[in-house]
Amino acid sequence: MKTIVTSGRGLILAATAAAVVMTGCANMTETQRNTGIGAGVGAAAGGLIGDGRGAAVGAGVGALGGYAWSKYMENKRQQMQQATAGTGVQVTQTPDNQLKLHIPNDISFATGRADIQPNLRPILDQFANGLGQQPGTEVFIVGHADSTGSDAINDPLSVQRANSVRDYLVSRGADSRIIRTEGRGSREPVASNATADGRAQNRRVEIFLAERANVATAPAPAPVPTYNTPVGAPAR
Repeated sequence: MKTIVTSGRGLILAATAAAVVMTGCANMTETQRNTGIGAGVGAAAGGLIGDGRGAAVGAGVGALGGYAWSKYMENKRQQMQQATAGTGVQVTQTPDNQLKLHIPNDISFATGRADIQPNLRPILDQFANGLGQQPGTEVFIVGHADSTGSDAINDPLSVQRANSVRDYLVSRGADSRIIRTEGRGSREPVASNATADGRAQNRRVEIFLAERANVATAPAPAPVPTYNTPVGAPAR
């Protein structure tokens, strides 16, 4: 019973922290407001940690790691919506102010392959335009596979898909130092793998663009890596 009471107190503190943040939003600049919202979200998450101590910790993490939905981000969203109209690509703003491109398999990758299909190239060309020129921006690319085959096949394949997108963006002038990639195999399906249509939906790539609310807290760019994989090379 003690555990239940403790969690409840944490939630109350978290809600209070978030309410205080939102109350002050009216008189804040856009950057301050987004940073504050990040703090509120962090507090809400941290409030689930015992005795409410996590609320304070979460608020600090949220403030440091918060993303801003700036004019640059809004312009990029509009550009990508125009560039992807009618393609099936979903362009959305995430709750934590990231721009997300959900790219289905019919224009991204064929089954069992990591080479970029022609229909995806104009979209990536538009996305790469000016990428990295805005201070504090970060790109995160996540590759996915369906459940066909084993993890020994799907895990590296999903990584190859993410890396193919990264390599293409870099070849179009994007700053490689702000791009991270990750493959998640078949572990995060968005549809049932029991049908061909569902498996097709699960073969996808997701691209996230974010801008730090406080550029000073953005991590320093990593050294420029050297890529030996030719852009569009098929998976082995």
